Amino acid sequence: MIILGIDPGLRTTGFGVIHKQGTKLRYIASGTIKSGEGDLPTRLKVILDGVSQLTATYAPDCAAIEKVFVNVNPQSTLLLGQARGAAICGLVSASLSVAEYSPTQIKQAVTGTGKAAKQQVQEMVSRLLSLPGLPGSDAADALGVAICHANTHDTLAAIGAIDIAVRGAAGLRMKRGRLVG
Repeated sequence: MIILGIDPGLRTTGFGVIHKQGTKLRYIASGTIKSGEGDLPTRLKVILDGVSQLTATYAPDCAAIEKVFVNVNPQSTLLLGQARGAAICGLVSASLSVAEYSPTQIKQAVTGTGKAAKQQVQEMVSRLLSLPGLPGSDAADALGVAICHANTHDTLAAIGAIDIAVRGAAGLRMKRGRLVG
């Protein structure tokens, strides 16, 4: 399974592409999409086009993106949300399923603690993917998103399969968000 991870940003959007086979993770590519300066619509188009190009180049099976966290500055949060939206549009335009993870979930999956510093994430991403050096911080964050999804995807699928099996065996179904017999 090829996973595309995205760390959205208005100036710099990080991306990371990994391959998961069984429990093994293999690095494919990483880098950034730089939207530069200029008006907001033009910068959002750069992000949309960049993500679309990534999906065409690497043909991922699925994608994951970091959720927006609330900044002290509401304007910054709004702009980040718009950059994230442009990236999501590029992913869903390629018919990819998109999982979303909080920064805490990503750090937990990569380093074992949800309060890890950026440097710790970079070092662990480098170790987990056997990289020759440290990736840039935006690329490392995006690779962390992909690693988080690789580790979470199987667990969620297993939980879903168990849930369906239990409900089916018990003759239960969902009605208005509740299990009924």
